[in-house]
Parts: sequence; C-alpha cells; structure tokens
Amino acid sequence: MSRGELSLSEHLADSIVEIIRSEQLGPGDALASSRDLARRFEVTTPTVREALRRLEATGVVEFRHGSGTYVGPGIERRLMANPHLPRSSRESVLELVEARLVVEPAIAGAAARARVAEGVRQLEAAAGNALHPPEESLRQSVHFHVALAATSGNALLREAVEALLQVRSREQVEIRHRYNDRARDHAEHLEILEAVREGDADRAEQLTRDHLVAIRDAVLAADFPEDSR
Repeated sequence: MSRGELSLSEHLADSIVEIIRSEQLGPGDALASSRDLARRFEVTTPTVREALRRLEATGVVEFRHGSGTYVGPGIERRLMANPHLPRSSRESVLELVEARLVVEPAIAGAAARARVAEGVRQLEAAAGNALHPPEESLRQSVHFHVALAATSGNALLREAVEALLQVRSREQVEIRHRYNDRARDHAEHLEILEAVREGDADRAEQLTRDHLVAIRDAVLAADFPEDSR
C-alpha cells in the first residue's frame, strides 16, 4: 500500500468516527454498509474496508459475519488494549487486582456519598452479571464495577475503571475463571449495592476492599500454566 493510500484510509477512519459521534451512535449500533460509506465519501469500497479494519483493531467498530458492521466498545475508551501483549500470568493478573485495590474501594465510598440515580440503576441491573452474563446489547451491558464508578457521578472515574478493565481484559477474564464462585461473587455485589443505596460510604469502601482481597487470595491459590514448568 502506498503512502498516499495509507493517508486516505487514516483520514477516512477519522471521518467514520465523526459520523459515529455526530449521529450519537453507541456500542452495539449498526453502521452504514461499506458500499454506502464509499458512495458518501466518494472513494472505493476497498478503501472503506481498510479504514474499518483500522477501527476494528482498536475496538471502535466490530464486524459481525452475515450481519454487518457495528459500533464497538472502543469508541468510548481513552486507553486502548495492546493485542500483542504476552499471555496472562499470575503476576499480570495480580497486578490488575492490586491496581483495582488501590482505586476501587475509594470509588465505592464516593458512590455511596453521591448515589447518582442513573448509576444506581446501572448498578442494580449489573448486580446479576455474576450469576448470568448479560444478554442485552453492548450499549446496555455495564460491568458492575464500572457501574459502581458511574454512581460516584465522576465521569473520569467511570472511564478510568472501564479503561483499566478493557486494557487488561485478558487478566479480567482470568480473574473470572479463578474467582469462580458465582454465588459468592453475586452476594458480595449485592452487599456493596445495599451499602451504596444506604449511603454508607465506609461500609461500601470496606466491602469493596474485602471483595477484591478475596479475589486476590483466589488468584494466589490458583494454578497457572507457568506452575508446571
């Protein structure tokens, strides 16, 4: 691919993002077809597809076989995951848990003090995720701890927690596998939710810390592939 063609696909990718923002599309919403976008921008369909592949690499769009192109969760991220990171290890998973231990208990306390109504609604909806992974669209599905941050009313805190979980998504998957008592996870989330509802900042903070410490203990006790080397 020539330098000129590369610049054109980059410019086109930016233009597609502008369409997403101007039309207020969110994760899970459908985009126009590659052919329609090509007509709109007066370029070839392969050039549009190259631009979309660029956006797919950062999660801004997602291709669904036989269905089309959709807005991906990356459209709302400030930080992007590196797809070339090495495989998860005990150390990398613990690093994520320790980072969450630093920030999330304080966020839970802030959430209990603020109790932003929309955040509380998201928190209530997300409380069941531990037992049943959400089946709703990407726009509606919110991770419990992201909803907890949203309840603080601080958009930057919400973005920070969401970015942390997305940038280390492999480690987050490992956490779910290692901390695999779904009933316990659910019960702990409900306790945090109740403390937030009651406006008990100290209890919300302590419950969140206890929850993450339990996750850390489960990771420390779990077997990892490197253990057999």
